[in-house]
Amino acid sequence: MANAVVLLSGGLDSATALAICREAGYDAYALSFRYGQRHLIELDAAAVVAAALGAREHLITEIDLRRFGGSALTADIAVPKDRDAQAIAGAGIPVTYVPARNTVFLSFALAWAEVLEANDIFIGVNALDYSGYPDCRPEFIAAFERMANLATAAGVEGRQHLRIHAPLMTMSKAEIIRRGTALGVDYGLTSSCYDPAPDARPCGHCDSCQLRAKGFAEAGLTDPLLQRFAGQV
Repeated sequence: MANAVVLLSGGLDSATALAICREAGYDAYALSFRYGQRHLIELDAAAVVAAALGAREHLITEIDLRRFGGSALTADIAVPKDRDAQAIAGAGIPVTYVPARNTVFLSFALAWAEVLEANDIFIGVNALDYSGYPDCRPEFIAAFERMANLATAAGVEGRQHLRIHAPLMTMSKAEIIRRGTALGVDYGLTSSCYDPAPDARPCGHCDSCQLRAKGFAEAGLTDPLLQRFAGQV
């Protein structure tokens, strides 16, 4: 069975990407990051998701992107709340964008893939229901894949031909949810919120929460994460 590295944030999309990787027959090595994010609770979700979906190993790597700032997720900048769908889709790159985050994450995944003799990296980026992040576009993924095959000893020596899989790239959030549900993903284990409460309760107002809610509504399903907190004060 071939090895693959899967970038796993603990959110809905990355959990689905991990499930797709496993369905494709790979031994999945999940990679998460403690990078100074305010929604650190996502790493608890990532650990649970990795175990539930049968990852062979799960690493959490430390990178302090707070040193650079520039994002509402890593600096003392308010997370936008209660923006309507038009504002989320059409207001340019939002302040929750973390500079070069996916480039950094994929570089770490590339290093681990070389050590694992893996030809495949999975990432849950999406170019439809997303907040305008430049490092979630197909052009970026294709460019990184080209670069990656020039960047390692294994690639230069012909022992590795790396493929970056972005299976959710052209799917709507509703389609992602339906796909993951069919694969047995328990979305009640995931965390998508940019500004959750200490007990992991989602705020329900940030862009990520609103995109998630829209996806479940369009899929005709109830979000099991919300059911976890139903009736709690």
